[in-house]
Amino acid sequence: MALDNGVSTLAESGGTKRRWRASNVNKVMMRLISLGVLVGLIPIATSRPSGWPHHEPSECQGEAISTVVDLGYSKYEGLRLEPASVNQWLGMRFAAPPTGDLRWRAPQPAPLNDTEVLSATSFGATCLGYWESELSDSVNEDCLYLNVFAPANATTASKLPVWFFIQGGGYAGNLDQNFNATEVIEESGHSMIFVQINYRVGAFGFLASESIRENGDLNVGLLDQRFALHWVQKYIHLFGGDPDHVVIAGDSAGAGSVAFNMAAYGGRDDNLFVGGVVESSFWPTHRKVSYMEFQFDRFAANVSCGPDEAQDGNVMDCLRSKDTAALQSADYAQAFPGRTSAAEWYFLPVVDGDFSQDLLYNQFEQGSIVKVPVLVGDDTDEGTGFVPNETTITGFLDFMKDNFPKLSTEDLQRISAAYPEDGFDMFPLHAGYFAATANAYGENTFTCPGIEISNSIAAYLSPDQVWNYRYNVEDRDTVAAGYGVPHVSEKTAIYGVNNTGPCNWCSYATYNAPMVPIVMHYWISFIKHLNPNVEKHFTAPEWQPWIQGCGHPWHPQRLKFELNATEMESVPADQLERCDLWKDLAAVTEQ
Repeated sequence: MALDNGVSTLAESGGTKRRWRASNVNKVMMRLISLGVLVGLIPIATSRPSGWPHHEPSECQGEAISTVVDLGYSKYEGLRLEPASVNQWLGMRFAAPPTGDLRWRAPQPAPLNDTEVLSATSFGATCLGYWESELSDSVNEDCLYLNVFAPANATTASKLPVWFFIQGGGYAGNLDQNFNATEVIEESGHSMIFVQINYRVGAFGFLASESIRENGDLNVGLLDQRFALHWVQKYIHLFGGDPDHVVIAGDSAGAGSVAFNMAAYGGRDDNLFVGGVVESSFWPTHRKVSYMEFQFDRFAANVSCGPDEAQDGNVMDCLRSKDTAALQSADYAQAFPGRTSAAEWYFLPVVDGDFSQDLLYNQFEQGSIVKVPVLVGDDTDEGTGFVPNETTITGFLDFMKDNFPKLSTEDLQRISAAYPEDGFDMFPLHAGYFAATANAYGENTFTCPGIEISNSIAAYLSPDQVWNYRYNVEDRDTVAAGYGVPHVSEKTAIYGVNNTGPCNWCSYATYNAPMVPIVMHYWISFIKHLNPNVEKHFTAPEWQPWIQGCGHPWHPQRLKFELNATEMESVPADQLERCDLWKDLAAVTEQ
């Protein structure tokens, strides 16, 4: 069950000693020594500036930004929101419709349309997800659109920092579509740009086979994101933005996408971004193409495009000839071979040897990434919205194997020992093994990947260039329903009430309202300065970096967000040990 599928409505204004396991300490220490970096001992040299000047738009330089913007291939007319003094351009096409012969191919430039000014006052269609049973103007295969929010007083010389947001949805849907960024622009002092994109998902974005590699492209959903980043480099100055100060951000699969873009092409730095915001980084199984041929065969057969049905045996031509509705009828999760229950997530990024050259754990462990400052974290109860209400250890382990089919009996024994039935606080309205299952899946898929990102940036860039958090702000109704503080709970606090969906969650309009300015301003500060503390809210504490000091052992630390109790905390040693387990199993879980 996914908990992040709201659609927004536009508003015009808006006492136990902790220890870090010696294995991790030694790895990070050795990396730092090899780089000549020890905090407090040797000056740190980084490839990126550690701080950025305060950005304010200038009305004295450059041309004023009109609501009509000429992109060369099309002109779009946006809308000025008053009294917010924010311009918005919604539903601008950034690539050609990925339909027909362009299915399962890298995105292509948007078609020329220079005969009229196109309206950019309403959102474009979002991309088809598993659960979409009907096509409409708002959900379609033709979906490569983006939205831009900018201060109305920006000029072509403003060079404002850019918040580039990649939405989540498990690579199965566009579930954070159409955020309203008006409030964050206002709260920034009208000194930043916000860009939000769609990208192909499900079978349309991540169907994998050697047949696709030979006659198309793999991981086209990720290629859509990369294409949009290049679009920003070319055009964002027309909105007052600085192409040299783009921070990529995302939640869930969007956060996983931030990790994929950091690791893209073996960690090649194409100067597309200078920082990353990683909210609940989603690292599901990430398999080799050869392991996914079964999926391609099933999909083709389900739409009557198998080798015996396709003309001249050309399956790709057959698939590209089908109408969208026919393909969508086969766009759903199924069981992996040898399993009887469907995997939680089915069409996913694969190791393609090009954009994605290895498992994410391997690339971050080896430093084969773009090394930029990051703000990264997770929610206390990441797994509760995704796992079944298990009553037995057998059900718990079956669920894990359904999602990670290469787990052996020995692997499952190690997992069950790390996640005993009585090892975690119970959740209301749920059975005995729900907590163990939720914690295992939540740490495996979200929390531990965030810790891996933190360790990697600390080791390969600098310990003071990564800020980690645990979000523990309780919504009473959600807690009472037995989900604790679930996946992407921080979303409303980052963007403001009603800006990520209708009253999602409603408590941020009442008793949790004090959290909004605290969270929002940390994020704004990081986007602008690559440091969450420069423009933090006056009630907020100093957010200390992931690792600080040179004592032994070092203690990784994070900011705990909690109503009236936001403060730094050490990461529990037992959680770090469980994350070591998942890293040890990464080759088997294919993460």
